[in-house]
Amino acid sequence: MPIYAFACTDCGHAFDRLQKIADADPVDCPQCGKSTVKRQITAPSFRLAGGGWYETDFGKNKKNLVEKPAAAPTSSGD
Repeated sequence: MPIYAFACTDCGHAFDRLQKIADADPVDCPQCGKSTVKRQITAPSFRLAGGGWYETDFGKNKKNLVEKPAAAPTSSGD
C-alpha cells in the first residue's frame, strides 16, 4: 500500500497515512479537528541508479539489458 502525505490548510499540521488507492482521503485534521485536510504532492521514495535496467530485481541471475561494449584486446608488446 502506498503512503500519502496530507496537510491541514488551517493549522498547518502535516501527517502521513498508509492507505489503499481506493480508500477515501481523510477529511478531518487529527490535530485541530477541522475539515481542511488536503493531499500533498511528494517526491517518490526511490532512486534509479546503476549501469542499466534489469530484467527483474528478484531473480538470482540479474541480466543487464544494456549491453556493455566488448573489452578491447590487450597487446603484449613487441
